[in-house]
Amino acid sequence: MTKLRIGLLGTGPWAEHTQAPALAAHPQAEFSGVWGRRPEAAAALATAHGVKAYEDVDALIEASDAVAFALPPDVQAPLAARAAAAGRHLLLDKPVATTVTGAREVVAAAEATGVASIVFCTLRFAADTAPWIAEQAAAGGWFTARAQWLGSLFANGSTSPYAASPWRREKGGLWDVGPHVLSVLLPVLGDVTALTALRGRADTVHLALRHASGASSTATLSLSAPREASGAAVELLGERGRATLPEWGDAIGSFRSAVDALIESVRGGDTHACDVRLGLRITEILAEAESVMEPVAESAMEPVVEPATEGRPV
Repeated sequence: MTKLRIGLLGTGPWAEHTQAPALAAHPQAEFSGVWGRRPEAAAALATAHGVKAYEDVDALIEASDAVAFALPPDVQAPLAARAAAAGRHLLLDKPVATTVTGAREVVAAAEATGVASIVFCTLRFAADTAPWIAEQAAAGGWFTARAQWLGSLFANGSTSPYAASPWRREKGGLWDVGPHVLSVLLPVLGDVTALTALRGRADTVHLALRHASGASSTATLSLSAPREASGAAVELLGERGRATLPEWGDAIGSFRSAVDALIESVRGGDTHACDVRLGLRITEILAEAESVMEPVAESAMEPVVEPATEGRPV
């Protein structure tokens, strides 16, 4: 069958280390080119994979059947709506947007033209976690769940390339890792019917959620935890006891699975459970959580500074 031509919008570390390699190596996709807000970065990434760099985003959209995004969410949203309006299928990053209006515009454009869409929530496509989520959703009988995603992106001494991301600095763990947690809880426990949220130290947010199944869940989200405290876990408790989300890795393989899902949706005409509509619902939940939290002083939002100890760089 004809390969699906997929263009990439974005040139940051996620595009460089995950999306571009996955697209270049996918046997059923043709990597149709790269566009970025920095032309020199687009040229470098395109050269690394033997594809064309585009200075005009509409030209890349025109040369593609589908568009993959590695852009800040509120840059992604209007460009995704533009690509969908042009009849291009969408492979979106999470969150779709950080405003409900922005996410709704993407959904409206996708529905108007009938294009396929996938939102790359990693856990829904990783080889070890995707089947686990499906198994727990099918089993049912869950009483409650607890999730904790503590990143150290903004901790003292962090060398992560993602720490330079302005939108992550502004929106914090709620918007960056919150979608990952919700992408697990929603298919297993059902939609969120009520929530409350509380700010913790730095960008830390604590969520308490009620779900359509009657189960409840809690989640703690942060990008500013000390390195020694960082880690992610989701645990379900119910009639069958406890079930713990497996560890995962292989971001390139996970993105390749997302490409598989998009191609299947395009060719089969069926919508995927992790499509732009789920992306909108996640945006709605996060926006509601943000709206119910009390504002805090700027000083309280500063990342945690770890105490200096002998032998540790400060």
